[in-house]
Amino acid sequence: MAKQRNGSKIKRSPGDQAVQVLIYFIVGLSAVVTVLPFLYVLAGSFATERELTERAFFIIPTEFSLNAYKYIIRTGDVFKGLKNSVIVTVIGTAINMFFTTTLAYPLSRSYLRGRNFFINMVIITMLFSGGMVPSYLVVSSLGLTNSFWALWLPGAISAFNMIIIKNYFQGIPKELEEAARVDGSSDLGIFLKIILPLSKPTIASVSLFYAVGHWNSYFSAMLYISDKSKEVVQIALRRIIFLAGGINTDGTPIDWGMMGQPPEKAVKMATTVVATVPILLIYPFVQKYFTQGVMVGAVKG
Repeated sequence: MAKQRNGSKIKRSPGDQAVQVLIYFIVGLSAVVTVLPFLYVLAGSFATERELTERAFFIIPTEFSLNAYKYIIRTGDVFKGLKNSVIVTVIGTAINMFFTTTLAYPLSRSYLRGRNFFINMVIITMLFSGGMVPSYLVVSSLGLTNSFWALWLPGAISAFNMIIIKNYFQGIPKELEEAARVDGSSDLGIFLKIILPLSKPTIASVSLFYAVGHWNSYFSAMLYISDKSKEVVQIALRRIIFLAGGINTDGTPIDWGMMGQPPEKAVKMATTVVATVPILLIYPFVQKYFTQGVMVGAVKG
């Protein structure tokens, strides 16, 4: 037998122990490979330009420097970009979840007439899209350019995320819904008081997907937003990187004069940290829901 009970403990066979050691080694190696690049970027953002040039890899800089962050702060665009990104992320995620859950709930009910037709229409959007030019023409014709609505409405519903939530809704026992109807509850009441509270794991996980997408929104923001006061942090950091490299966003070189050029490599790493850390702070609050919500929503239904 692979396992034998010895009192209250389970004695593993040498083969099981070897497999367990191998699993821990692979998981540990994967964790190290994943974390080390970020640690290098974090350390490089506090290093001098000379050290970044001379040393190929390090975790702790020999000379601590805040020049890169001072340069980013001095430009002033990063704070305005952070504020706009927070607005886009919070409101955009709320809009996404409102439309996604309100579409997923009726599609999860088997008694909905034409249910399969609507589901197939949703699936088609995962396979085909109009493309960049038609999408821009639609957004422009609706007068949404230079507004955050251009970042919110075109992607208000993700078909993939909606299907995950729909499958989770289908897994909720129908007896709960029937009992609520007997008590006189309406469809809206069932949705708000029963379905949503029981779906916290999936809702938290999908909300994280949407939030990360909004925070990392770069191409759409560059395409639809030309007003500098409404630029998100990704666009602001892009401009900072260009300026640190001695190039304007229009491609013309910069004459730094007596001030000297800022630390280009350190600035790139500092901008990566600034763009990554805020969204990473959300993970601890949804970590307990993450695996459960995604896995259950993906396999049920």
